[in-house]
Amino acid sequence: MTNTREAQDTVLRLSGITKRFGALTANDAISFELKRGEVIALLGENGAGKTTLMNILFGHYTADEGKVEVFGQPLPPGAPGAALAAGVGMVHQHFTLADNMSVLDNILLGTEPLWRLGMGRGAARRKVETLARDFGLVVDPDAKIGALSVGERQRVEILKALYRDARILILDEPTAVLTPQETDALFETLRKAVAQGLSIIFISHKLHEVMSISSRVLVLRHGRLVGEVKTDETDRHRLAELMVGAEITAVAPSEATPGDVLLRLSGVSTPAQGNRPGLNSVDLDLRAGQITGLAGVSGNGQGALADLLSGLEAPTEGEMDVAGVRVRGWSPRTAVAHGIGRIPEDRHRTGTIADFTLTENAVLEGYMKPPFSSRGWMDWSGAERHTAEIIDKYDVRCPGPDTRIRLLSGGNMQKLILGRVFEAGPNIILANQPVRGLDIGAVTYVQEQLIAARDAGAAVLLISEDLDEVLALSDVIRVMSEGRLSPEFARGSMTPAELGVWMAGQGFEDAA
Repeated sequence: MTNTREAQDTVLRLSGITKRFGALTANDAISFELKRGEVIALLGENGAGKTTLMNILFGHYTADEGKVEVFGQPLPPGAPGAALAAGVGMVHQHFTLADNMSVLDNILLGTEPLWRLGMGRGAARRKVETLARDFGLVVDPDAKIGALSVGERQRVEILKALYRDARILILDEPTAVLTPQETDALFETLRKAVAQGLSIIFISHKLHEVMSISSRVLVLRHGRLVGEVKTDETDRHRLAELMVGAEITAVAPSEATPGDVLLRLSGVSTPAQGNRPGLNSVDLDLRAGQITGLAGVSGNGQGALADLLSGLEAPTEGEMDVAGVRVRGWSPRTAVAHGIGRIPEDRHRTGTIADFTLTENAVLEGYMKPPFSSRGWMDWSGAERHTAEIIDKYDVRCPGPDTRIRLLSGGNMQKLILGRVFEAGPNIILANQPVRGLDIGAVTYVQEQLIAARDAGAAVLLISEDLDEVLALSDVIRVMSEGRLSPEFARGSMTPAELGVWMAGQGFEDAA
């Protein structure tokens, strides 16, 4: 009788799942079950095989060996439509949205034939608005996806899955671009849904979230299932050790010794981009040997500041000086020429070229100068050696330098970008969400690299929606709200609650 009840409660069973990409074994004979009304967390380093495993479950990949059963029935391999029909929903780590369509159309796309998309839009809009309100994922249904910030796009991805009434929900890094308040609201609603029978596979590198939302944790390492623990019988420290196979020590930066101003903005404004605000008369100094942390709710002008420093946007008002020289004719080329190392927010859209190899991506910003070229000729063997050194030093999990970068996990793409930037020895570093999607070992390494660059004399601007990261790494903190920049706060002078007042915009009103 017990076995029958347990069988009925099992909503998902993976048996012996193995997936290979050439010589790389991404998943190696993985088996586990998911029960009705259960949340299991899937942990592992970047490249451990988490996303590959979920893509097999959702039908994007076909396993070389093994099988998947949903509610006791075999799931046809390589068929996302069959997974959806069986009640499996997935919130992807990498966005699958059409930029030229509205939020509402993206959510409806695939739920009805194209010729019927215009029917029942009123009811669909009401359902989307209700879900957005209940889950704390507010976004304008009529906004074009291309005009949204990364954080807002992530909200749309979550809404798209919830709209389809999934009974099994795969969440692949769903909170990576949500604020703590939005994450709390999401978790509260997920708990209600779980109490009503929803089953969830939760993938995250944020161990405090894993401890908060899951009942059981599965740990992958190098494609193999190496551990399974009940959440209430473990802690964050133990989970971190299971993930990386070694003890992790938190980064503790020493006191900074600020030097000269390497970049100065004086009364700088930029135009709004769709519903994204531009900069509003911003004053900012980035000093050598100092990390300036920028906190703020997603979509409040951080993207505009990052675009400006990257050379993608030029000031419409105000002045910009780099190393004491007034900037004219600002562009990505001149930004790189002025020694600005750029770690972009979106590694897919602006950080890499999907069909280029790792080698081609590694030299994107330096291929016109030594050691990669001489008299107009590329030294590809030298470029490949450089890439191999980045792969080794930054632990990029991949078959080799000639691999197309689109075949890598998001975290491993990020590691290559980080290597490209840090190895160039920039004077100014724009670190825009630098550890998004990275495992705890890689996060620690990246944070150590940012501190080392600071100590070597670089000026670092750290843009992060993780307030804990800003507080831990920054020598000084600024807050951005609606394109406005707060005064400068020294390390340790503000509590998270006090910064939250500025993030909500109230601090600017009180100071006016």
